[in-house]
Amino acid sequence: MITMLDVARRAGVSKATVSRVLAGHGYVSKTVRDKVMSAVEEMGYRPNLLARNLATNRSQSIGLMVPNTLYNGPFFSELLYQVATLTEQLGSQLVLADGKHTADQERQAINFLIDSRCDALIIYPRSLSVEEIDALIPTISKPMLILNRSLKTFPHYAVCADHENDTFQAVDYLIGQGHREIAFIKGMAGSHTGLSRLNGYLSALKRHEITPHPALMLEGGWTNESGRLAACELLRRNVRFSAIVASNDDMAIGAACALSAVGLKVPDDVSLLSFDDIPVAAYVTPALTTVRVPVAKMVSSAMMQLAKMLDGGQVEPLALMPGELIRRQSVGIGPYGKAQER
Repeated sequence: MITMLDVARRAGVSKATVSRVLAGHGYVSKTVRDKVMSAVEEMGYRPNLLARNLATNRSQSIGLMVPNTLYNGPFFSELLYQVATLTEQLGSQLVLADGKHTADQERQAINFLIDSRCDALIIYPRSLSVEEIDALIPTISKPMLILNRSLKTFPHYAVCADHENDTFQAVDYLIGQGHREIAFIKGMAGSHTGLSRLNGYLSALKRHEITPHPALMLEGGWTNESGRLAACELLRRNVRFSAIVASNDDMAIGAACALSAVGLKVPDDVSLLSFDDIPVAAYVTPALTTVRVPVAKMVSSAMMQLAKMLDGGQVEPLALMPGELIRRQSVGIGPYGKAQER
């Protein structure tokens, strides 16, 4: 095994000089640096990462825990891309841990990242409750940020989109377009995001004194197929509706397929509104009116908070981050709209 001392001998310098060159700390002339790097390349030397980590107490890695229910979809791709890009900018490696399906499995994944000596952790929980996360934070010595969840005891450890208000605004927009009988396809059971969006839907109906109709609320599971099945169930219930709000774009696309199969057109017969603004949302026919979730801003803010924590600084709680309603062609004037009154 080639050692740092072997490299030092080949380069004609001290072991301490080799250490400074490889760590990037302390002044070393360009001539000496070139000699050391040439010796490293010639001998195929690879620094002992574990030893370096123990010496510096830094691994130059950021851990990300995500439940695998997110893997199958464009939202995860966007999340992973943003985290990986910003981790690279920090000069660190990204370590991914699979939170699988349960709260215990999410804890195990977090412990894996800690045992891997990650410098900081980004956690995207699905099964762990707010109370469980608040109880977990004081037991972890590493800087940690929770994505897409608001916390009660440690709000400064959280970065979250304003899902409830975003949904309120979206449904309010539909009502302003003349829709009253608005169906809603929920997210996966137990999902914080799904529950927040359902609450926003109900709040908007209440604001306009519209009584929620249980037959207009359908179970979903974030996938195209769950959206299609929900829309099929809605049609079987034979209840009046002029618009559907789906808790994400994938389900909206599935719902559109079910409507098309029975000869209903979007938006002529049924308006369709959803969330996330995945890349394909602008290219389906008709293009989806959707709420763009600020994933990039959420991840960037999380990284800034973590960077401050790693430097020993204090961080303040961040406000919920609003999305943006992207108006396209899938929403039309409803039965109570002005166009029908002429």
